[in-house]
Amino acid sequence: MSLNDERHATTPSAAEINAQIRELWSRADGRLSDEQRREYARLVTLWAIAMRDEVVEAA
Repeated sequence: MSLNDERHATTPSAAEINAQIRELWSRADGRLSDEQRREYARLVTLWAIAMRDEVVEAA
């Protein structure tokens, strides 16, 4: 298994991260606490990385 394959095996897809973001918002009832804002920022960053990786892989 290559390093790239290992990374994909442990890194969630953009769709999985998006589901986590949606779940966070549904629990927050439209308003995020400070802790939830930090989690949201972390998830959005991961989502952006996953999207970039998926686009690069498709190319």
